[in-house]
Amino acid sequence: MAGNIFSIQNELLHVSVAAKGAELQSLIHKKFGIEYMWSGDPKFWGKKSPVLFPVVGGLKQNHYTYNNIQYELGRHGFARDMDFDIAEQTENSLTFTLVSNAATEKLYPFPFQFSVKYSLDNTKLHVNYTVKNTGEDVMYFSVGAHPAFRVPLVENTTFNDYYLEFDHAENKGRWPLSPDGQIENFVLPCLENTNLLPLRKQLFYEDALVFKKLSSTSIAIKSNKTTHGLKLSFPHFPYMGIWNAKDADFVCIEPWCGIADHVNASGVISEKEGINKLQPEHVFNRIWTVDLF
Repeated sequence: MAGNIFSIQNELLHVSVAAKGAELQSLIHKKFGIEYMWSGDPKFWGKKSPVLFPVVGGLKQNHYTYNNIQYELGRHGFARDMDFDIAEQTENSLTFTLVSNAATEKLYPFPFQFSVKYSLDNTKLHVNYTVKNTGEDVMYFSVGAHPAFRVPLVENTTFNDYYLEFDHAENKGRWPLSPDGQIENFVLPCLENTNLLPLRKQLFYEDALVFKKLSSTSIAIKSNKTTHGLKLSFPHFPYMGIWNAKDADFVCIEPWCGIADHVNASGVISEKEGINKLQPEHVFNRIWTVDLF
């Protein structure tokens, strides 16, 4: 199934998703004739919307321990590089599923079923993550999104013409990342009693802007030079990353249930900040939605 692309559409939207990584590839508003997803130009960043599971961000020294056994696991986990099965396809929804196997167990010792469902509703795309613990012990995991949206969206506008609009005024610093990708001990000023963040490529020269527990549950990409943009809603995602590969024409809005290791992390997965704990046979579900205009 590697390389397979599946598509769904309604009267307004056309969406394509790859079986590899269950990764969103294209998000087109048919009446506007606008593609909202980044092109995936490998000169800057070759992905478009990786799914982050079973960790978000980087682990300290790329490993963790569970039951006194050490496991190696790269940044953002393995799901983004694995082939998902297409579990269900309707006219306006797609469900992809990844089930634990011998390959995943070498990296992550928990039996699981992980599904990603894409569904259309008028001008909205809903993305639903469902994690089921199919094992006999408590399962520790993180899950998150990493969609890259084109900026500028329309001709005769530039990256600097756009801004992010949070649905609440925020007074939040950003948590910087160490050179190895871990969360530092200190906070830097960023959002100071404002709901607006003007987009500048220099903002991301030191990696992602990482926030904890924003008041907002949606962030829009807007411009004063066009009526077109989008709003990404992310209820029940406690962490947020905003990122751009150096000088590329996109911005990622990344809702996370989990976060990179702290520079002082113990490495024990059950002690990891933001880790989710799922009892045997229990199910965890989160949805984010992007609304195009």
